[in-house]
Order: sequence, then structure tokens, then C-alpha cells
Amino acid sequence: MIQKIQKFGAAMLAPVLLFAFSGMIVGISVLFTNQQIFGSLAAEGTLWLQFWTIVNKGAWTVFNQMPLLFVVGLPIGLAKKEQARCCMEALVLYLTFNYFVNQILTYWGSYVGIAMDSTAKTSGLTSVAGIRTLDTGMLGAIVIAGVVVWLHNRFYETELPECLAIFRGSCFICMIGFVAMLVLAGAFVIIWPMIQHGISMVQQFLISTGNFGLWIYGLLLKLLLPFGMHHFVYAPIEFDSVLVDGGTVAYWAQHLGEFAQTTEPLKELFPAGGFGLKGLVKVFGVPGAALALYSTAKPEKKKIVAGLLIPATLTSIVAGVTEPLEYTFLFVAPVLFVIHAVLSATLMVVSYSLGVVGSFGGGLIDWAAQNYIPLGANHWQMYLIHILVGLVFVGIWFVVFRTVILKFNLKTPGREDDDATEVSLKTKADYQAKTNHKKAEKTAYAKQIIEALGGPENILEVTNCMTRLRVSVKDAAQVQGNDYFRSIGAHGVVKVGNAVQVIVGVNAPFIRGTVNELLDSERSVS
Repeated sequence: MIQKIQKFGAAMLAPVLLFAFSGMIVGISVLFTNQQIFGSLAAEGTLWLQFWTIVNKGAWTVFNQMPLLFVVGLPIGLAKKEQARCCMEALVLYLTFNYFVNQILTYWGSYVGIAMDSTAKTSGLTSVAGIRTLDTGMLGAIVIAGVVVWLHNRFYETELPECLAIFRGSCFICMIGFVAMLVLAGAFVIIWPMIQHGISMVQQFLISTGNFGLWIYGLLLKLLLPFGMHHFVYAPIEFDSVLVDGGTVAYWAQHLGEFAQTTEPLKELFPAGGFGLKGLVKVFGVPGAALALYSTAKPEKKKIVAGLLIPATLTSIVAGVTEPLEYTFLFVAPVLFVIHAVLSATLMVVSYSLGVVGSFGGGLIDWAAQNYIPLGANHWQMYLIHILVGLVFVGIWFVVFRTVILKFNLKTPGREDDDATEVSLKTKADYQAKTNHKKAEKTAYAKQIIEALGGPENILEVTNCMTRLRVSVKDAAQVQGNDYFRSIGAHGVVKVGNAVQVIVGVNAPFIRGTVNELLDSERSVS
């Protein structure tokens, strides 16, 4: 079960990764259409305004078509074969599902309290690809995609009589999926209004619990990261209507222009904005932790430790990718990771209590485009508080980590007892080399990973998330330990039953491709 949950969480990343770029473009286009900043240049009817309005409309694509993205994106990570065809099947059947729902509600919507002609936001309806249907959001899309992937994996290669061979493959999946969508459409019409009521209750609970609810949210985001299950915490809030219509990411982008034009406190305009602060740890927490790791390293190893900490920390600050550094102290000193999670949640709550809200999910590039640049003119005071609080927490992270490392003599990088032992992290040159493999190097690296996982015969399936290979194995006892994986260039390995995660860095999708190519080649020969 854990393997399936982890795989599902990793598959969600395919569409999620698109939101960062789109959010930045929305923020930039909103800035350039702000007449308070650009004056007559951004006045109604100017070519400048028209151009940036066009850019803004294009940037809204992923937010406006979010369910479709999840429907098409999940099969990429979940289908065991012919992923592209599975994506097509998922799209066709999702549209079929919504056409069924539309017609069922047209005839019998009154029986479940839904009026198809209602335009109120509380109607529970939306438009998907021009189809008036239930607003099932991301959850509905995930359910449909999950069903289609199951049908695809189970029946795609089903043999049919010669006279019916034309209906094999994707056509057969759409045939049986047609019946499944009809059943699901009827079930959703009956059940979904109750789910919407439940979502409303969760929304009220999270809002009413205030800082406590936010703290628990921030804590779970970090504690579930090693298990690959953190996606299930933030995804419903950011991309579905748990807190606000359409999710916090889309809501923030949608109202960015409105927020830019007012001087009212953003916390009053967007009370749910505290849940958009999960990225504060990436810019303020990671540097403090890195400074502590460096300061406690042995003098003769400080240069080597700095060689990795500098690029890893910059990766976190600029791009928002924290895992290379976080997994380092997760492996060598798990207590530091727990402290890291507690401090991350506390930073979110303290910042929110002082009025800081926004879309701070990534690194500085993301922050600037979606917060500082479009809103800085009227909300600079809030951002000043935000930065000051962050800098204070850099110091807190440093002091707490340094104290714990020294008090308990934790063997963090550069503090190994054996001076001949290589520092756990790689140098900057090693790190860059690992993320810029040539074809031969990638192949050799992938072969080492396969062997470390017990060989091709022990590997059932390989998928990936942003920085990790997620592997299902037959026998976890055949998988090498953390030290061995680090010796071949990986950041480490996590085992949960027969679910194995190999932390390889931001090249994970490409390494996965090479690994699967080698496995396919090996299995075709045998």
C-alpha cells in the first residue's frame, strides 16, 4: 500500500511542476498592467496593455484547465506501458464522464438540489472544456485518471477475436471505460454534493483553528517528505477548493491584480494566505542549517563541506529545491530533520501572525514574480516584516542546529571520526558533474544503481519524483545500504518495506529514463 501511495504522489508532480512558471508569468504580466506603476503606458487601449493582457491570458492556461492537466498528467507516472496512449484515453473518458454528468443533472439535478441554470459560485457547478458539470476539481480528475490507468494497465493488451482485433488497445479501453464513466457519473451526482459539504466543513475547521491548523499543516509537510506523501497534504489546499475556490495557488494568481491596486492588509484580503508560506524554509531555514553544518565541521574539512553546501544552499534559495541538503541531515542525524520540520512550521505561523501572506511556495525567483514585483509598491511594509522575520529565523536555525550538533556530537558532514572517511556530501564539482552526465556516464551510473537495487531481477518498477527514484523491489534485503549508494554518487536511499527511494538529485527524471531503458534491454534479452 505504501508503494502505491508513494507512486501516486510522485505522479502528481507531472502537472504540479507546470504551475511555478505559469505563476511567475501571471505575476509579471499583472505588474506590467499596473497603471499605478507604469502610468499612461498601461492605460486602457494602449498597445502595451493589450500585449501584456494577451500574455496574462496565456499564463492562465494551467490554472483554468487544472482538472484536465491532472487527468492527462497522472497516467505519465502511473501507466506501466504506452503512457502516451493512456493519456489520450484518460482525456477522452474524462470528457465522456462530464458529458454524462451534464445530461444526468439536466434531467434529474433537482433531486440532488442542483440547478443547472444557476450561475452562483455556491452552485457546485463549473465548466470543463465547455461542458457544464459538477465542480469535482482536482479530486474528481484524480479519481477518473486513476480508474482509466487501472483499466489501461489491466486490459490494454487484452487479446480479442480476429474479427474484433481493430478494437484492441486504446479503443478497447475507451469501450469498457465508457460503461465505467456512466456508472461513475451517476455515483458522483449522488455522492459529490455530500463531499462538497465535507470539504466545506474541513475549510471551516482549518480557518477556525487559525495558527494551530497552519502549524500542523507546516509540520506534516516536512515530516511526510521522506515518505513521499507530502503531496497529499498540500495538493488539496493549493490546487483544490479546500480553503478557497480553485485552490490557493489559482486564487492568489486570479486576484493578484486586485491586491496590487489596494493598500489594505493582504491578510484581510486573503486570510488563507498563510498556507502559501511553505517555501519560507527554502530561503530562510536551509541557509541557517547549512551555516551550522559548516561551522561545526572539522577545520581541515571545512573547504570540502563548503564545496557542497554553497551550491546546494543556492539551489534551495533560488530554485526552491531543498532535498539535496535536507536529506543529508535526515540520513546522518534524523533528530535534525525533526527540528527542521518544527522550525519550518513555526516560521510559517510567526510570519502569518505578523500579517505575512502570499504565494511563497518556491525559491526567490518565484517569490519575486508572484509577490515582490507585482505587489511591492503598495505592500512593501509587509515584505519588510517578512524579510526581517526570515533573517531572525536564519539565526535561530543556526543556533539550534549548532547547539544540537555539538551537544550530542552528531556526525554531520565533516565531523566523521575517521579522518580518512570521505565527507558524506560531494564537492561542488562532483555535484555539477552528477547533474550533467554525458550519455556514457549516465549509463554507467544507472547500471550501478540497478546493481545496488539487487539487479534487474529484483526490480519490479521504477518511477520518479523531482529528486528521487521510486522503486518497487521484490526483496528489500537485496538492496544496498545508504553508504553504498552515496559511494556511487547518489545522496542516499530510503527503504519502507519493499518501496525504495534513491535520492539522486534534480536529474531524477532523466536517470529514471536511463534505468528503465537498461531494464527493458536486459529483460528483452532474457
